Amino acid sequence: MAYWSHGGGGGMGGGGGRHDGWDYQDIGRIYDPHLLRRLLPFMRPYRGRVLIAFVAMIVFSVASYAQPWLMGRAVGNYVVHRDADGLTRVSLALIALALISWGAQWVQRLQTGYVGHRILLQLRTLLFAHLQRLSLRFYDREEVGRVMSRVTSDVTVLQDLLSNGVLTIIADLFGLTLVVFFLLSLDVQLALFALAVIPLLVVAMAIWQRRAQVAFINVRLAIAHVNSSLNENVSGVRVVQSVGREHRNLEAFEQLNSNNRDTNLTANRVQALVMPLVELLATLATVLVLLVIGRRLFNGDLPADDALAFATAFTLYVQRFFNPVRDLVMQYTQIQRAMAGAHRVFELLDTTPDIVDAPDAVALPDVEGRVDFHHVDFAYSPDVPVLHDIELHVRPGETIALVGPTGAGKTTVTALINRSYDVTGGRIEIDGIDLAHIQRRSLARRMSVVLQEPYLFSGTVAENIRYGRLDATDDEVREAARAVGADEFIQRMPNGYATALHERGQNLSLGQRQLIAFARAVVAHPRILILDEATANVDTQTERTIQRALKTLLKGRTSFVIAHRLSTIRDADRIVVMRAGRIVEIGTHDELLAAGGAYADLYRMTYAAHDAAPDRPHDGDATPHPVEAAT
Repeated sequence: MAYWSHGGGGGMGGGGGRHDGWDYQDIGRIYDPHLLRRLLPFMRPYRGRVLIAFVAMIVFSVASYAQPWLMGRAVGNYVVHRDADGLTRVSLALIALALISWGAQWVQRLQTGYVGHRILLQLRTLLFAHLQRLSLRFYDREEVGRVMSRVTSDVTVLQDLLSNGVLTIIADLFGLTLVVFFLLSLDVQLALFALAVIPLLVVAMAIWQRRAQVAFINVRLAIAHVNSSLNENVSGVRVVQSVGREHRNLEAFEQLNSNNRDTNLTANRVQALVMPLVELLATLATVLVLLVIGRRLFNGDLPADDALAFATAFTLYVQRFFNPVRDLVMQYTQIQRAMAGAHRVFELLDTTPDIVDAPDAVALPDVEGRVDFHHVDFAYSPDVPVLHDIELHVRPGETIALVGPTGAGKTTVTALINRSYDVTGGRIEIDGIDLAHIQRRSLARRMSVVLQEPYLFSGTVAENIRYGRLDATDDEVREAARAVGADEFIQRMPNGYATALHERGQNLSLGQRQLIAFARAVVAHPRILILDEATANVDTQTERTIQRALKTLLKGRTSFVIAHRLSTIRDADRIVVMRAGRIVEIGTHDELLAAGGAYADLYRMTYAAHDAAPDRPHDGDATPHPVEAAT
């Protein structure tokens, strides 16, 4: 008696597009060979294990799909003829095949799990390293939540695809091929009747796939809106509660969540259509086979024992044929999610940094701190110029105060000095060397930046102070803290410098966080220092401490200070007054007052009353002026 295998299958394909401007909805095809080729280099180091998993998959499929053939043989050759010995041999063979299938599948899953998790580790590490290299322009236009999603969930679904998905799909397609082979080997006519439902299945799946893809895209879009709203409301909970928006925000969230529920129900209805259809076609194929067998038996064209064997084997193989089909349908969402995840992961990896070292970039062993702006222009986007023809020459050790209204370009000037962005016209030189030809790592070691809102990391106080210079000793850390007036409050903390900080240093006051940021700048020994309104959000008493710290911090360093307090401005070697991206005045406090220009107007509006007060020293006790407070 002849017996058979099973055959062919296919993949699903479909298009995807952008929805509501969300780039992660650019789904593409369900099977994208280009993306799979991009994954091959990650799998190459594990090709031995992949080969073992592939062989194990072949062994599992053959052992599994050979069982109906043996069952048919047992019925036709031994059960009908009451051959107990033959039936025992077949039974033992079936048990052996089941054990082989179990062992092969165990080996396959062990190897694919090993490979998948290591590729997950490699991809996440690669993405993290790439994100550290990307320029600020990238973060200006991308939401943090979406970037995090690519590093976490998108890489995870890729791991699922590599661990189980790819070989499962191959195993299903190989299983279909084996079923077709065994069916044709047994009886061609019966095989053709059994497979007659395939055209109906293909047409139905093509129609279903288009509907399903739209439904699943809408599901991901809906949950993305829910996650975005949740992230925004949790991050901004202080503002929400301060203005009493809890009820209104809950209503908006309920609307988004209800939409998420409705889209999921729609997707479930779409998915519910296909499984009953597969069962219906499987039953139809079984009925056709039994009708043909019965007709041939009644006409005398088929012996009874062969008819019984055919009925047993064909019925089992028809069911085995539709098992991979069911599996492929169930994996549709996972495959689509993995392809979309791969697209987003490689889209991120393909994003090139705007700021890169030139081939001839030099490393600076040390710098004097001379900074020259030569007719510098800059625009964040081509149609929105920010700086115009900035000409400024700063001597080593000089302190420059930048003042001007909101949008004047002060922060942009400092961002260009540390090369967070490249100039769009002119050039900036450090010690006579074009900034574009200095290695960025070398530049970072010679420069420190203290921002208006200091960012502290999870870890101890000491670890945060030495964050920019890991080789700083404990004594140097304490000396830096004493220099800026932070040592006193640090010593009062439960574990002193070993006290663990909460996320973003939330267990410290804003002033304390700012002092630690100053200590971080001091311990790094920078030659060029940038203070971007570093005293803007602190109370008057803390500001006095910071002003005393500034005298230590600025001494002997070339410093650019976006000025917020009068004392800082008065103590600067020169004041640069900016308006609408241009330098309108440069000079000392007294010179600019005597000139009676833009600075004099600003001074009369904001500082004159404070400056004239006889009982208040110029030690930083000034209140923030309305123009600068908004910058």
